[in-house]
Amino acid sequence: MGFSADWLSLREPADHAARDAALMAEAAGLAGARPVVVDLGAGTGSTRRAFGAALPEGAVWRMVEGDAALLSLCSGERHLMDLRDLAALPLAGATLVTASALLDLVSEAWLAGLVQVLAARRLPFLAALSYDGRMAWDPADGGDAGVTAAFNRHQRGDKGFGPALGPDAVARAAALFEAAGYRVRLADSPWRIGPDQAALGAALLEGIAAAAEEAGVAVDEAARWLAARRAMLGQGAMVIGHLDLLAVPPGREARDADG
Repeated sequence: MGFSADWLSLREPADHAARDAALMAEAAGLAGARPVVVDLGAGTGSTRRAFGAALPEGAVWRMVEGDAALLSLCSGERHLMDLRDLAALPLAGATLVTASALLDLVSEAWLAGLVQVLAARRLPFLAALSYDGRMAWDPADGGDAGVTAAFNRHQRGDKGFGPALGPDAVARAAALFEAAGYRVRLADSPWRIGPDQAALGAALLEGIAAAAEEAGVAVDEAARWLAARRAMLGQGAMVIGHLDLLAVPPGREARDADG
């Protein structure tokens, strides 16, 4: 698993616009008056920037990332480590754990292990921007359904944690946390990419077409679909489905955004 700083920078405005504000506010409330937030797969620190002033001044952020180049761009405590080593996560004194665009990349075994670790400490967990398998374009193209199905198959490949949950990630996370006694809240957080986001749209289409081809779409059909979609960038729109999840440990109340 790996992402470039350029890609993360390109997608950050769409990520921030898509995140569910109410779940973020509830998570901030659960973090307490002296927050210590552990951000898993921190990248360049987008989750911290998204929270902005939602957390009190002096909040401690522990940025956990396996890519040294990305981690060097983070502010806060930097923890360079392999996320597969759940026992080594810097959770001592933590009040909230976060992750963004991560759950769809991990295996069920890894996710079950994370739930066990967090439940042992009764820690709340906010996972944002997990891809949920939905993609839609306007105007439509005859190849959309086949490309989407192939892309979703590709998302279930090994991304470094074992066979990835892909579009099933949030449903499995919800079930695992609920089995551990957590209350789970979900919210849609789709990307809505219009003509004013052509650079992001172009990069996304390239990635979707490449993944679809790897997952079985014929080379000529993938190329035709990509060319048609590129031609529509200046006039069309796309929606890429994501879900946010907030898992609240037993005995804790998730605060409403205005609570």
